[in-house]
Amino acid sequence: MPSLAPHPDRLLPADPAVRALARSLYKSVAEAPIYSPHGHVDAELLLRNDYFGGPSELLITPDHYVVRLLHASGIPLDDLGVTRKGKASAADGRAVFRAFCAHWHVFFGTPVHYWFESEFAELFGITEQPSAQTADSIYDQISDALLTERFRPRSLLERFNLRLLATTDDPSDDLTAHAALADDPSFAGRVIPTFRADAYMTPDHSSWLPKLEELAEASNTDTGTYAGLLSALRNRRAFFKQHGCTSTDTGVPDAWALPLEDVEAERLHAAGMAGTITPDQAVAYRRNMLYQFARMSQEDGLVMQLHPGVIRNHHKPTLDQYGPDTGHDLPDTTAFTLPLQRVLNDFGTNPSFRLVLFTVDETAFSREIAPLAGFYPSVYVGAPWWFIDTPAAIHRFRGAATDSAGFYKTSGFIDDTRAFCSIPARHDMSRRLDAGYLAGLVATHQLSEEDAHRIVQDLVEKIPVDTFRLKV
Repeated sequence: MPSLAPHPDRLLPADPAVRALARSLYKSVAEAPIYSPHGHVDAELLLRNDYFGGPSELLITPDHYVVRLLHASGIPLDDLGVTRKGKASAADGRAVFRAFCAHWHVFFGTPVHYWFESEFAELFGITEQPSAQTADSIYDQISDALLTERFRPRSLLERFNLRLLATTDDPSDDLTAHAALADDPSFAGRVIPTFRADAYMTPDHSSWLPKLEELAEASNTDTGTYAGLLSALRNRRAFFKQHGCTSTDTGVPDAWALPLEDVEAERLHAAGMAGTITPDQAVAYRRNMLYQFARMSQEDGLVMQLHPGVIRNHHKPTLDQYGPDTGHDLPDTTAFTLPLQRVLNDFGTNPSFRLVLFTVDETAFSREIAPLAGFYPSVYVGAPWWFIDTPAAIHRFRGAATDSAGFYKTSGFIDDTRAFCSIPARHDMSRRLDAGYLAGLVATHQLSEEDAHRIVQDLVEKIPVDTFRLKV
């Protein structure tokens, strides 16, 4: 059985001369602080600072990348600890970990394999390759580590050199965890909220009315009217800004943002309240709300992150049994240029407006997103995300986006994860790949070595800090 020993030159170019340049570039940023302006770790995790649960609870069950490929390999979600609509799974954590290790081979060539090799070897000191034979010994080694002070959340935050962490939060959240962390002199990190208002865009969804009630209570504003909803959202955006928020995040089926007349929007809002809104009317309402979110961002300066083009809950039987966010969201082809034309005509050259565009359709980088960022001061190219945050796709992204947008109109790396322990491995992957890409430009005399060093350092700090208007 081969040992688990990640190669020091992993992901760097194969050509020895280019690899030497890449090594030098990577070394200059390998230990640099991590800025994570788009993620899904819960602030409560750091506030409580409790010991983590077992290895499966921490590393396997909550990670959609892991669960979906194991499910694709024939392992039922029940056997992976996935809850059935909030009801705790009866799966034993050790059994879940055994299933993962027995199927280690299905992750070969995937970013999951890279992340886990880094986590296991560099964080937990694992020296054995996962397998059916080694599953129990690895499980025990991780379990023992998780009972130590060094593996509590705040200790890990410091070990990761995680300078800033953005969470994702509903507008009705009271942000007490964020406030408590900000007021705690013993807490060395910085955690800021991100305003995520998707739930208020869909009047045909069963959760829309309950969410309006939550928002009304949080904002002390009547959300029974369209005007009231907009007022409540503005109220909460201001509240989030007071707690350090610098950006919003919006996920929609498509990027169309088309305003309605206020009278028509009020009519559709009333139809949603009455439960009589049609599917076409609901789409018009959502597209209007996306436009209104852009208008609010140019008013208050919160950076608008937009990631359209994901088909949510593709497998209805899984949705019915387990609920959303259980691994069967899938990518779709996505357009940006025409759908966002009205927004960009109205706000695209306004200095207060900033729009970071993400996609799971990598053909959109060269076709639409990078050209938009190459003209509009407000538009930035979001890093490869979700299905395309892979070594090969990130390399393709640099080639696709740099021609039109360069490096300084991109977002910097986005880890977009709930898997706390994988954050440094994900950022390390990006740093290695960027070092390799820049080394190639130097080797082909498209860039000086001095400029490459400046860029690789800016990609990990200046670029994300500037793009997301972070206060550091």
